[in-house]
Amino acid sequence: MSQSFDLYLATETLADDAQQLGVTPEALQQISVQVSATLVAQPEAYLQLEYRVTLPLKCLAAQLTWPKWQADKVGFKDYLWEQTCLECFLAGSLISSSSSKDNDKSPKTNMTMSYIEINASPEGQYALYEFDSYRSPTTLPPRPLMYADGQTRAAINWIDGNNPKLLIDYLISTHKPYHYQRSFRMPLDSSTSLNRKSDYSNDALIKYIHPCVILSFGATILYFAPKHASPPDFHNRQYWTPFDRLSALAK
Repeated sequence: MSQSFDLYLATETLADDAQQLGVTPEALQQISVQVSATLVAQPEAYLQLEYRVTLPLKCLAAQLTWPKWQADKVGFKDYLWEQTCLECFLAGSLISSSSSKDNDKSPKTNMTMSYIEINASPEGQYALYEFDSYRSPTTLPPRPLMYADGQTRAAINWIDGNNPKLLIDYLISTHKPYHYQRSFRMPLDSSTSLNRKSDYSNDALIKYIHPCVILSFGATILYFAPKHASPPDFHNRQYWTPFDRLSALAK
């Protein structure tokens, strides 16, 4: 069960960004960013996210900040969004009956207000945060997402997609010299329930997904998402995508 996403560049500052990087606006729009999200339900449920970035020009590759993978760097770290960052937002949904006030007895879908934000650096560091509603709490850094014990921060598990040999073999076979790739898994099984309020446990739905990527080219930051608010705002759930297959966890 998988869903793929093509991420597009936010274009509000496209001309200025291109000028700063010494390329044409068209070259920036040719940057390919793809994300695949795969749900695995057995034997332990997890969501696997794979990020693939391909640059069209050598000069862009020379300016991109893409930290080298370092196993000893794996662990929680705040403020990863200030540099190149692989992100994903997840929200649940609840089915409720409309109020009798409007005399509509048909069920309607209302998204829960709470949601999860995942940040991951190509270097191996990560952070998972939980929000009660749009950017709330407003504290920085945001509130870490905790496991059911209320003491342990939630974590991701990096997987073999980060193996340098596998990546080199991929580049040779596809002739993509300016290609960058990382992948990881986020546990979803009930034994490691991710949200104390049960919004993300198996008895609820994980219904919406919004994979995003921030690419840092020195002082120039580019934002990629399936859809963008204006100005770019990854937290704006109006632009998130339904991912109905995640509801399989609730069956």
